[in-house]
Parts: sequence; C-alpha cells; structure tokens
Amino acid sequence: MNHTKVLFPGSGGEPLAGRLELPAGPVAATALFAHCFTCGKDSVAASRISRELAARGVAVLRFDFTGLGQSGGDFANTTFTSNVGDLVCAAGHLRETIGAPGILIGHSLGGAAVLAAADLIPEARAIVTIGAPADTTHVEHLLGSSKAEIEASGAAEVVLAGRPFRISKEFLTDIRQQDQHERIAGLRRALLVMHAPQDELVGVENARLIYDAARHPKSFVSLDGADHLLTDRRDAAYVADVLAAWAGRYIDAARDADATADADGEPGVDGEPGVVTVAETRTGRYRQSVTLGRHRLIAGEPRSFGGDDSGPGPFDLLLAALGACTSITVRMYADAKQIPLDHVAVSLRRKGKDIIVKDLALTGDLSAKQRDKLYEIADKCPVHRALTSPLTIERATRAHLSEPPGMDGAIDPA
Repeated sequence: MNHTKVLFPGSGGEPLAGRLELPAGPVAATALFAHCFTCGKDSVAASRISRELAARGVAVLRFDFTGLGQSGGDFANTTFTSNVGDLVCAAGHLRETIGAPGILIGHSLGGAAVLAAADLIPEARAIVTIGAPADTTHVEHLLGSSKAEIEASGAAEVVLAGRPFRISKEFLTDIRQQDQHERIAGLRRALLVMHAPQDELVGVENARLIYDAARHPKSFVSLDGADHLLTDRRDAAYVADVLAAWAGRYIDAARDADATADADGEPGVDGEPGVVTVAETRTGRYRQSVTLGRHRLIAGEPRSFGGDDSGPGPFDLLLAALGACTSITVRMYADAKQIPLDHVAVSLRRKGKDIIVKDLALTGDLSAKQRDKLYEIADKCPVHRALTSPLTIERATRAHLSEPPGMDGAIDPA
C-alpha cells in the first residue's frame, strides 16, 4: 500500500487537502470517504478504514472538508450543503485522475452527506453509512446551550470534542432544510447501513430509520461493541472487511459502466466514429465533456479566463491536434521510407491571434537531406493543411433534448 497527498478546489473555491490510499496491486474499485462532523481526514475511523480497504484492493480518497484540518476556508462559513458540494468536487478530482468513485462511504454526519451527494455523483453504485444520523438536525443536540446564542447573535463558538468551532446561524438553517427521508427513499443505489447498538452519540434507532426509508437492495450490519468513533482498530478492520465483501458484487458492474462512461461520468455508449461531441458538464466553470468515439476528454478554460482550469482550453486542444497529427505523419513517412528516425517531438505555441509557431525536434542518425524531407512532410499533415486552407463550417440541424444525453435509463430503480 502507499498513499499520496492531493489538493483540489472545493465547492467554494478553497483548496481542499486530501490523502489518497492506493493498493499495492491493481485497483479493484475507487471509493470516497466523508469524515464525521468537525473531525477530519486523519480521524481514527477515516484513516484506519481507508488503509484497510486499500489493503483489499480499493483506492480510497479521504479529505478535510472546507475549514477543517489542512483544507482552506473558514469553518464558520460552511454548511451541510457546502460539505455536499465538497464531496462532489472530490469525486470530480478522482474522476479526472484515477477514476470516479463507485463507492461512497460516510461516517456520522459524513454518512448523511454521502446520502445527499449520491445523486450528484452518477458513477456511485454503492453507498455506505457508518453511525450516521437519519436526520441532519440530529447534530443540534451537540450544540447544547450555545444554540440559543447562535440563533440570537448569528454565530457562536462551540466546544466539540475538546476543540472550539464557530457555528453560524446559516448552518442551523441549512440542516433544517434538508429532506433526508426523501433522498434516502429515492437513492436508487445499493445501501449498506452500519451502526453500533451501543453508539453513544448517534443512537442505533437512526440506522432503523435510514434502513426503513431505503428501497432494496439494502443491508444492515451491527457493529456490536464499537463506539461511535471506531477507536478500536479491530472495529475499523471489521468494517473494512464487511464493506469490501459487500461492495464486491457492485464493483464489476461499476467498472463495466465506467468503460463506456462519458467524461462527466454519465453511463452511456460509445460515440459515433468520426464524430466529436462536446457538452457542458455543469460541474465546474466552463467545464466540458468531450466524446470522440470511444474516447473521453475534459476541456475547460484557465482561471485567467474565468474558468477553473479543469482541462485544456479550446486552443490548447487545437494545438494538440496539430502537434499529434504532425508527429504521426512524420513517423509514418519515416517508417515507410526506412529513415533512421529515433524520436520526434513537436512543440507549439500561439504568437498573437493569427500565428502558430511549430517547432519540430528530430532525433536520429539523419542526413541533411532526410532531415529536410521530414520537415517538409511535417507541414503536409492533414490538420496543418486544414488550418491553412479555406475551411467551411456548416451548421447542422439543431438538437432538441429534454434531458442530457446518456441519462435515460442510466440507473435502474432499485
């Protein structure tokens, strides 16, 4: 096993710090772990369960919500809704790196958060709650007498687990507006509810309410003898064992769906050969899903242009197309003519609005004549010719869609 530190923007733009636990061998599945209220990615439960899952072939990302741990932002400005947004951002980071999470795991209030985030992370096939409250207002009892001060003053400092936190009235308003029962009833994912009968902070009756509200497939596992924070290493190992075994039946289905998922993660089919489809994902500023036959890309805009730098910009892709075509054309010619070309590299940049500078680097035991010929061939690649010739772009019939492509039948009701 090994782990790596990651950093990605959260729902409010602040940098979120995470830790990605990776298996020593092949990755069987990818999971996202949401920690408990006011805890963090390095809490006992988060770290131990993640490591145990990694030992079983599951890559797990755990991160600090905005304003907690090593993440940026002010905790006083966060809400339950912003935490859900952070989860969606974390799933987006996984989607762009090792693969979107097929499993969402939430501990305590993090369990409520993954239930709320599930519909916003379409690749998630399996949801796991550990000691989770059935209603987000459950956390109000932790505030004690400070709740009245929060209501009257707009915010107050509350000591939780021995540490001070500033809680805002907006946080209270937000948790009171969440309809978890409706979310759970419409989950349409496999659900595993894990809870300790002796849980001293979130009573086991919450597990019953979650389980009763959910539709099948659903399962309940009693964590007999465990405390709320799973401080005993054996409890964390047990959770990981059961979780990995339970999720195993959904991993293959999720992996098969991912093989034909588009860049935004929506299950679908391969695009038509020779046709490039671009559609906004609505998961970031100007973020675009690009489908090229069976291939998927992400495009975007740099922050200097108002985007979030989620992918290469349109002109970056244009230069990439020209560079790839140039390199391939040179290689094809060299191979066909048996020219001893060891390596070809193309560097491109824009110079003003109307000039592209293309530098060609050729390595090998080449004569001056061979080198000159390859430079000549480089300027004859199809993309180069298209860009330097009159090019007509026709407007095809406009499509009218009632919902985004790929959503119809994406997830069968449980």
